[in-house]
Amino acid sequence: MALPENPIMFANNPLDRAGHLRGDEQWLAGQFASDTALLVPMWRLAPLVLPEIAPGEGRDVGWLPRAAFGDQLRPDSLVVFLGLNRRGKPLFAVDISHMSNPEDMGPFKGLGVFEDLRALAAIGDMPRTELAILAQAKGMLDWNMRHGFCAQCGQASEIKEGGYKRICGACQSEHFPRTDPVVIMLATHGDDCLIGRQKGWPENMFSALAGFMEPGETIEEAVARELMEEAGIEINSVSYIGTQPWPFPGSLMIGCMAEAQTREINMGDDELEDAKWVSRADVQSSMAGNGPLGVPPEMAIAFQLMKAFGKGR
Repeated sequence: MALPENPIMFANNPLDRAGHLRGDEQWLAGQFASDTALLVPMWRLAPLVLPEIAPGEGRDVGWLPRAAFGDQLRPDSLVVFLGLNRRGKPLFAVDISHMSNPEDMGPFKGLGVFEDLRALAAIGDMPRTELAILAQAKGMLDWNMRHGFCAQCGQASEIKEGGYKRICGACQSEHFPRTDPVVIMLATHGDDCLIGRQKGWPENMFSALAGFMEPGETIEEAVARELMEEAGIEINSVSYIGTQPWPFPGSLMIGCMAEAQTREINMGDDELEDAKWVSRADVQSSMAGNGPLGVPPEMAIAFQLMKAFGKGR
């Protein structure tokens, strides 16, 4: 049975990642050589986006056959396997950052634009399933680009399993893509929730508090620590809401609610510019666009946390 649709941005990835097959180098090479293979070029981690066919229909990901790349698909090109779509076609992402200006020269001239993924998600003129695939592509390319050398001995590593593993040729150490867990939470007390803002944010913009998990912590312990460090708030309990892949560059946002034991705010570090308790009514009106707060964009999991609180969760 399929999972229900997830309202969180970058969720709902529809691909079969074929983890049981991608370790077979012969199978993977066959998929890449297949006439049905589709590749998305990514320039400086920005995917090619094709224009609308007709007004209001939305833009499309620039999935192209290998032949469309011309001489820009080189033997040393960084290519990662994304998975099989519902028609069984293999999808790949290809780094073309060696090109100086692919929108105005070479085989991609006139096809479309290379769009920042965060901007794409904010615009919202593309199916969310496609955005989820692009988030996977960005995260995978970014990790491989950052981990070309072995962390154990410093020698060059080699891409394996379509990008999901790198092996050092010198010491044979295996390296796998990393995801950094981040807790993001709303502390609640009765009909109020705690929100904060960082320096440089748009005027009156507030959001949920967040921070990276540390080694040896549970999710609940990380939520308690971050709320104490950032706002001096003690909590009694933590409940899980949902997670969001966040490829900027490679995090997993873990959304939670936390029941506060104390209300006095004491900002103990320099991360927050301001923090305050706000009522459920103010959150509801602000989410509707006519309240006293600037709220996070819909693409952020913080938006879903505040929405859930506004609905009484």
